[in-house]
Amino acid sequence: MKIALLGNPNTGKSSVFNLLTGMRQHVGNFPGVTVDKKVGDFKTSKGEILQIIDFPGTYSLYPRSKDENVVYDVLSNQSNKDFPDLAIVVADAANLERNLFIFTQIHDLKIPSILVLNMSDVANRKGKKINIEALQKHFPDTKIVETNARVGLGIDRLKETIENYNLNCFESNVTIDFKLLPIDDLENQSKEAEIRYETIAEIVNEATSRKELDTNFSKSSKLDKILVHPILGYLFFGLVLMILFQLIYVFAAVPMDLIDGSFSTFSSWLQKSLPEGLFFDLISQGIVPGIGGVIVFIPQIALLFFFISLLEESGYLARVVFIMDRLMRPLGLNGKSVVPLLSSVACAIPGIMATRTISSWKERLITIFVAPLMSCSARIPVYTLLIALVIPAKTVFGFVNLQGLVLFGLYALGLISALAIATILKFFIATKEKSFLLLELPSYKSPRWGNVGITVFEKVKVFIFDAGKVILAVSILLWGLATFGPADAMKNGVKQVENSIQFKNSSPQAQDQMIASAKLQNSFIGHFGQAIEPIIAPIGYDWKIGVSLITSFAAREVFVGSLSTIYSVHDNGDSNVPLIQHLRSEKRMDGTKVYTVASGVSLMVFYVYAMQCMATMAVVKRETKSWKWPIIQMVVMGILAYVGAFIAYTSLS
Repeated sequence: MKIALLGNPNTGKSSVFNLLTGMRQHVGNFPGVTVDKKVGDFKTSKGEILQIIDFPGTYSLYPRSKDENVVYDVLSNQSNKDFPDLAIVVADAANLERNLFIFTQIHDLKIPSILVLNMSDVANRKGKKINIEALQKHFPDTKIVETNARVGLGIDRLKETIENYNLNCFESNVTIDFKLLPIDDLENQSKEAEIRYETIAEIVNEATSRKELDTNFSKSSKLDKILVHPILGYLFFGLVLMILFQLIYVFAAVPMDLIDGSFSTFSSWLQKSLPEGLFFDLISQGIVPGIGGVIVFIPQIALLFFFISLLEESGYLARVVFIMDRLMRPLGLNGKSVVPLLSSVACAIPGIMATRTISSWKERLITIFVAPLMSCSARIPVYTLLIALVIPAKTVFGFVNLQGLVLFGLYALGLISALAIATILKFFIATKEKSFLLLELPSYKSPRWGNVGITVFEKVKVFIFDAGKVILAVSILLWGLATFGPADAMKNGVKQVENSIQFKNSSPQAQDQMIASAKLQNSFIGHFGQAIEPIIAPIGYDWKIGVSLITSFAAREVFVGSLSTIYSVHDNGDSNVPLIQHLRSEKRMDGTKVYTVASGVSLMVFYVYAMQCMATMAVVKRETKSWKWPIIQMVVMGILAYVGAFIAYTSLS
């Protein structure tokens, strides 16, 4: 038995779904489209399992977006495998007239239905009392249940109604001989809506009694005077974001460091404890770090979606979308693009996952496309190393730290580039879908912690099992390319190092590093780095930087670790010489320094633009349901990175 959960946005539909299904949920996609299908199992008191499908929220069966188009496609075709045996329509009891529109459409299709009058407490506070018996007279074949899903009231009655529902068809109609019109028949849709709303108004007037209240002094009205104010609204939103990201950085830092350290320790322990061999090298150097690369992102993802869920549950996130839409729309974005873009400053992965709130596919795709341009926390180790290496520690204008100013400039460059590219993309991404913002501002309410917990759990689960598989596979591939190489070249490279005077005069630890560096240089990645040196030479890089660029495609912060390995051949055999000193003394064959202001700034600009994060690519593939967009994204950002780096290098040389 299939049960469709339908209704307007912001009616508490997700709360009803979570209360009926609990953790027995999974996310797939509707056949032939990229829209997520959230499915859960409802277990009856008799032990039967009923399948509940949570459809996208919509005000009418006639769609305005791809998400809403799913509802039309399913309900207009009884042979569709997702066509429901029973429809549960969740309505906001405080806004009954508008919510009954989609219910009457479903009712007139003669789909057995249950009408859930949710948020009855809000209706009571607004002075509205619904006469269930009077409403029932107009829909005699429909069961009507009052609930307050936020606190779980009425859910037991709803469960009992589902179990005992008689699935016989009925004959009563709001409009006679109703059939769904074609999507493009806007004229007749408008006529139908006019007739339907006239009938609904009569029903609501008969079934609802009102007690006039002075709503000007309600809590929501008072808060909205500040939160959606043309000036104060933006200031308050900025304060919220500052607090939100500070909390994410502060709270996520400890568990992320703990996870990262634990996996590093575990990998080192495996290397010391297990017998030597390729299989154990694969486990300790490939699989374990690969799994760690997945798990380490969980604190950020969990915290980000925890805070976003709190904002959404409280009703504030809808206000943010409302005030930001005017600023973002000329750039090809949407008010709902703000949170994903700012989330990407912490990490592009949760930022891209947060684009699901954007109903327009075009605006969502543009947001996904430009989100990686926001400088994420993974770039910080790269920026810090390069700034300390080539930017002098001095002040400008007497009080501004130059190194701090450069760091700010890198973040600003990413933001400005993201907005500029979004503006360009809006002219190239074709869509018949109209771009507009239809938004209902819900009343403020305290979050339902069960919804928050399930949301965080679902987001983390999707990341681990979808993006995680790709990250692990790439980590193993990179390990293989860095471990293996042409046999003769590897052997000769190691022999040459072992025969050098520098090797014989070095400590055992330094000798191990020198051998590792020789193996890396002669591995497949090393050969590839030297092969691409003619391509990267015009932007100021040598083959060693090229190898680091390749390895950092697993994650940008890998760049620093790769340099540590590559530059392990110490001039004086002292293993305690800091990496930055080796970089400062590194010279080309002609005696010129490798790391100058020109090459250093070029490298910084390259990392602002380059799509060097396989985890992000995996999530983009997951969100767009295709490899097409992450590949285009990588190519476009790669071209931007090379051109930007070339301009920076030639300008400063």
